Amino acid sequence: MVTASETQSVNQEKLDAFLGKVVGDFGAALSSVLAYIGQKLGLYQALAAIGPLTPAELACHTGTVERYVREWLINQAASGYVVYDPADGRFSLAPEQAIALTDERSPFYVGGGFYVVKAMMRAEPRITDAFRHGGGILWDDHDPDLFVGTERFFRPGYAAHLVSKWIPALSGVEEKLAAGGLVADIGCGHGATTIFMAQAYPNSRFHGFDSHEPSIQHARRAADEAGVGDRVHFRVARASDFPGDGYNMIAFFDSLHDMGDPVGAMRHARQALATDGSVLIVEPMAGNTIEENFNPVGRAFSAASTLCSTANSLALGGPALGAVATEEALRETVLLGGFKHFRRATETPFNRVFEARR
Repeated sequence: MVTASETQSVNQEKLDAFLGKVVGDFGAALSSVLAYIGQKLGLYQALAAIGPLTPAELACHTGTVERYVREWLINQAASGYVVYDPADGRFSLAPEQAIALTDERSPFYVGGGFYVVKAMMRAEPRITDAFRHGGGILWDDHDPDLFVGTERFFRPGYAAHLVSKWIPALSGVEEKLAAGGLVADIGCGHGATTIFMAQAYPNSRFHGFDSHEPSIQHARRAADEAGVGDRVHFRVARASDFPGDGYNMIAFFDSLHDMGDPVGAMRHARQALATDGSVLIVEPMAGNTIEENFNPVGRAFSAASTLCSTANSLALGGPALGAVATEEALRETVLLGGFKHFRRATETPFNRVFEARR
């Protein structure tokens, strides 16, 4: 209860509502750990594949301990992630829950996000130290699940939009790639975007560059498994000195805002680009004012920016554009890199897609 001395300045109803929100956030934070465990141990996948199960049945099918599974299921039902039927004591996934939590081919799949959350939370001690003393944490120094989760989280959106919407929104690029062009994917990570493009445009050649050696090794294996190893080449390189020139398209998928020298990256991209080529820059959705980020998307991206994107750039002595960089900040970066033309080509609820040209 509010004390007598506080009644003049504190609204009890608003205070109660705020405390209720905080308790909800406590539950969400703790439950995200359990959702990660559910992804890692295949608990959601078993519920989706087999159907309504008791805790004992789910534990049996997944080789886990029933007592933990029972508590996990209670939490998941309270979170709205699974459905409970009190008539028979069984838990299940609704079709919508199953798509979002288990179908990695769906554009609505979000399971990879729990790997990202887990990995970023483990960065807390170093980020707290950076708050006090400056500096940051390099992308390469994060928990390995960050690389797994980043691909799984962003892959559905790339699969849904990259070839069907984003490339067609650029100036003449789709025609060049269909005929046979040359593409560089900067900060390619595990190579999902590079492979998607190679599958869609078999006449073109693709080069993926990333500074993280384990990601490049993963990308090479993925390209061979996808059957595009003959036209996709992955190599460890930085954005400011990747090899080659005459590229018809150079792409930065959710990577420019992380960089220690984004202007230098754009300057090098301009030098490596064909005269009539385009740079594709995909960035998280963000507002042009601070308050335009006060929504669930802005909340998620600004948190990730604090724990990863901004921290990586500051660790490199960079400008820390961050995941919620304004369009004007991105425009200034591109123009300082020597480009004359910059425009928003298209967008999704989670992405801004820009084109830069000479």
